[in-house]
Amino acid sequence: MIKSLNTGATGMKAQQTNMDTIAHNMANVTTTGFKKSRAEFEDLIYQTHKEPGATTGNLSRSPTGVQVGLGVKTSAITRDYMQGSTKLTKQPFDLEIQGKGFFMVQLPNGEVAYTRDGSFKRDGDGVIKDSNGHILMPGITVPQDTTQIEIAGDGTVRVVQGYNDINDIQTIGQIELATFINPAGLKSIGKNNFLPSRTSGQPQIGTPGQNQTGMLAQGQLEQSNVNIVDEMVNMITAQRAYESNSKVIQASDQMLQYVNSLR
Repeated sequence: MIKSLNTGATGMKAQQTNMDTIAHNMANVTTTGFKKSRAEFEDLIYQTHKEPGATTGNLSRSPTGVQVGLGVKTSAITRDYMQGSTKLTKQPFDLEIQGKGFFMVQLPNGEVAYTRDGSFKRDGDGVIKDSNGHILMPGITVPQDTTQIEIAGDGTVRVVQGYNDINDIQTIGQIELATFINPAGLKSIGKNNFLPSRTSGQPQIGTPGQNQTGMLAQGQLEQSNVNIVDEMVNMITAQRAYESNSKVIQASDQMLQYVNSLR
């Protein structure tokens, strides 16, 4: 059987994965703290008819050999942690990480997840939580009579209670950030959250602004780092590559028809 049939099919499958990745990026172009992904590919095993450097005569060797490739496969989908643009909200519990680091939130099962989404809220008990009700770690409770709240760049949370003098500021907590040796190795679990894996390394927890950790900015959010123009170009490229691989299958089918018509 003509090998190009299967080879073209692997190319179509790879470009379908590429298109799925691009579509996911475009769907999340307005998702707070979203990090775009990129599909990466590698060639499959080769069928060797003649080894490179094989002897072809008494004193001669083949300079290149004869190796026929058998297609392509997806090797990885890598997440790009480049900083997204800033959106000003002026909401006191909206926080942006300017630099490296992740917020820590506690999941219902007790696990700690990591996120770049800094859109937090205060619940009825004054506890700071994310949009899904997960508690920001370490837990911080804002007093009910708070009239002003300030979250400094180093994560220090201060409040003014009731009608106290504006200079009578109380410190009620400290926001910490986590960093990873290889953030691209984090496992995505949806809802803008990640879990550590063997390749990401263990979280290094510290104060914002220390040990290469980013600073916090109150009243603003980090936008998605998806560039819609780049994704449109990538989509067109993937579509044309998919079409080209389908043409390979059509041409291979025609070649088989010619063989079958021989008498």
